[in-house]
Amino acid sequence: MYPYQYDPRFQNLFPPGGGQGFPPPPPGGGGQGFPPQGGAQPPSSPPPGFTPAPKLGSGGPSLYAVDPGAISGCLYRYTYIWPRNGRPYWFYPTFVGRRSVAGYRWTGSFWVYAGVDVNQIREFQCV
Repeated sequence: MYPYQYDPRFQNLFPPGGGQGFPPPPPGGGGQGFPPQGGAQPPSSPPPGFTPAPKLGSGGPSLYAVDPGAISGCLYRYTYIWPRNGRPYWFYPTFVGRRSVAGYRWTGSFWVYAGVDVNQIREFQCV
């Protein structure tokens, strides 16, 4: 099993107190990169050992925002995220709001609780 570990590199991905559509932490826990108490747990294994190919290709930027309704079909499934800026990564979503998605992001070694604004996602694919 891969236990949850705090990683300060990702602490700003999930702001304390919610905001921007992120779920607020429950009393007595959550926020600052930590998962909410009693909430969904990270996967017990690493993500798949392959990298999916993007469907949109690596051409120009996408003109459309990701629809929260579409990514909600990936809840509790390994999901590969191609952000608008930065490197792609494996994600395990456990919450989808109007403008954000929260869950566990794979660091390459372990899962950390994180959130991202859906407008920052260029493309995603769940497996």
